[in-house]
Amino acid sequence: MSADGLRRAISTQPSKTALAAKLGITLPAITQWRQVPATRVLEVERITGVSRHELRPDIFGPAPCASSSLPAVASSVC
Repeated sequence: MSADGLRRAISTQPSKTALAAKLGITLPAITQWRQVPATRVLEVERITGVSRHELRPDIFGPAPCASSSLPAVASSVC
């Protein structure tokens, strides 16, 4: 769920204020988010390390498998 991704992204920073400052926006802007806006996903991913797939699975889909060296049966399951 993207709300969980947003909470995780915020938790990687000292505070919401710190994240807002790094994004160049105000704290009230972030507190209004129910999910990361599509226009901010890549920047939030870069700043927090939280995957775009976790931040907005509705746009980017599920995260790809971490390793492509899995056997064919396991890789189809991920």
